[in-house]
Amino acid sequence: MPKGEIFPAEWLSFVDPETGVEISQLTNHKGHSHHLYFTNPGWYEGGRKLLFGSDMNDRTNLFCVDLETGEISQLTDLDQPPPPGETSFLFGSVNPTRDEAYFWHGRDLLAIDLGSLEERKLYHAPEGFMTNITNVTADGRHVCALVFEDLSDRFEVDLLHGYVGFEEYWAARPLSRIIRVDTMGGAAETVFEEDYWIGHVNTSPTLPNLLTFCHEGPWHRVDNRIWGLDLESGNTWKIRPGPEGEAVGHEYWLADGERIGYHGTDLNGGHFYGSIRHDNTDKVEAPFPHGSNHFHSNDLSLIVGDGSRDKPRLLLWRFRDERFEGPRVALTHRGSFHAQILHVHPRFSPGGDQILFATDAGGYGNLHLIDTPDFDSLPEEQGT
Repeated sequence: MPKGEIFPAEWLSFVDPETGVEISQLTNHKGHSHHLYFTNPGWYEGGRKLLFGSDMNDRTNLFCVDLETGEISQLTDLDQPPPPGETSFLFGSVNPTRDEAYFWHGRDLLAIDLGSLEERKLYHAPEGFMTNITNVTADGRHVCALVFEDLSDRFEVDLLHGYVGFEEYWAARPLSRIIRVDTMGGAAETVFEEDYWIGHVNTSPTLPNLLTFCHEGPWHRVDNRIWGLDLESGNTWKIRPGPEGEAVGHEYWLADGERIGYHGTDLNGGHFYGSIRHDNTDKVEAPFPHGSNHFHSNDLSLIVGDGSRDKPRLLLWRFRDERFEGPRVALTHRGSFHAQILHVHPRFSPGGDQILFATDAGGYGNLHLIDTPDFDSLPEEQGT
């Protein structure tokens, strides 16, 4: 399938039998499809089109779906290197100032013009390093990304399919680098490096000089999960430091680009959810009824989560009067969470009026979209 090929809409529409919420299935191919990682919005052309990765024709490539017509367009025509060099379009990102996207192909960081589909190589990761998520600064001038030492010659590694080697990587303290690459000319620099496994480089959506990164590993065992980095000064600092043994993670920027949302488990096993400003002020945190694998929100007023393998449901929480209400059940997604591309990873659209998620309920991972339902109209989750 050559790049630029257009396929007819694969849309399906059905209603959750318990809640009555209407679900639009955007893809329906016999191969897995997935959206970008939940911290990276994949919408472009003013929200009309959405990026996704797909295994159509037994090859993994980048596609887009037109959210008005349902038509699907193939954007790349590439072969992936074998593991552990295999990369994922989960790690792709969109420039917030122009219709251009960035992704890894092996150790090459590529830019693609989403109109002409012209590709440019911006950067090549050093020999002996693995690649990870990309993210673009708020002014669109730089793509920030992560590389870390390839230790697959020391122990088995398959992080995309079952976190194989996860604990070993954390214990090995690999050299990790955060790189900043000019999106026009490709000039690259290492803005931070250390002998600790780094993950989840997230740029602020409004402040071009700020990003967060995490110390990757078991949440309750890392020295501190969330870290800030000022790209201008190079300064780094702990964000939301907590007591040893407390688990915090899945951090993401709220839409204001000032505050970071997160969830966690305290030393007594209780769930909590909160947000904090990047300078560790304006901390808001409250007990959180019921757990979930992943969460997203544009602010703290409404949170979406994807439940668990045992209870594979899309859930909503509402923050009101300094406490979280819920969860309420939006639908049963029946996702398996079997591999990274099959994680449900729900996220709100930039305007908050829709929720995007992936599920392999039909045997293959596919993209789904719902209009954000009225919280009070939904049934309460039982057994919380």
